[in-house]
Amino acid sequence: MSTTPALTDALASGTVVLDGGMSNQLAAAGHDLGDDLWSARLLAEAPEAVTEAHLAYFEAGADVAITASYQATFEGFARRGIGRERAAELLALSVGAAREAARRARTPRPLWVAASVGPYGAMLADGSEYRGRYGLTVSELERFHRPRAEVLAAAGPDVLALETVPDTDEAEALLRAVRGLGVPAWLSYSAAGDRTRAGQPLQDAFALAADADEVIAIGVNCCTPEDADHAVALAARVTGKPVVVYPNSGETWDAEARAWTGRPTFSAGRVTGWRESGARLIGGCCRVGPETISAIAGAVRAA
Repeated sequence: MSTTPALTDALASGTVVLDGGMSNQLAAAGHDLGDDLWSARLLAEAPEAVTEAHLAYFEAGADVAITASYQATFEGFARRGIGRERAAELLALSVGAAREAARRARTPRPLWVAASVGPYGAMLADGSEYRGRYGLTVSELERFHRPRAEVLAAAGPDVLALETVPDTDEAEALLRAVRGLGVPAWLSYSAAGDRTRAGQPLQDAFALAADADEVIAIGVNCCTPEDADHAVALAARVTGKPVVVYPNSGETWDAEARAWTGRPTFSAGRVTGWRESGARLIGGCCRVGPETISAIAGAVRAA
């Protein structure tokens, strides 16, 4: 039987370090992610590579691995000729790969697994997860998310990561989709300034989760570090819950060119301010690698 404490208990007593970007770690290892399934393709073709990417972050100091299921959906796999039964196996495998990395990690500290539930737009692979407003109702989005959330929850993660959410309709759908699954969740928006990517006030977006019992943390990811600075304090004030924050490197994704532009602005020096504002889950998203996660872990543990 596992002796790992519940993640909620860890958040009550301190700050937990998340991992960094899965895609950049896989790319650094020489894997081609240039198709619509992105890192999820490797669940089918090279699952050991996914485990090794998780292990790199655990060994860098991360306490939580976020699974490679962000872009893994029944619909996306179907377009590649993968049926529902095999797709469900691959979704479960994403949790298993992270668990295997935790088993191999040479550390006595507790390690957790967060099962990524990415937005509808990630399946479209056209950059619309940075815009939202897909033209679907909340009920339609709930029907899209619920089946894979059920499969991921059944695989036994410690938490569901409802991440990179661009608008409040999708947030509402996700909150409905995870209700009753028996696994806690965090909800993190992709923000621009004081608004969601779809343009709604972040204050209203955060408020949706204030009374959701399933949600153990609320915050932002896949945004700039500068946008995260404002969002952390706001999320804590609006909800009273622990805050999760894991921004990108500060570079910008060009969906048409399928490339990153600009310069990185992420620094572990931001960790102190985020902690003081209520952040209890801190890591990085796209283009944030093990070296930066190691610096974050050092800053957290020094505090």
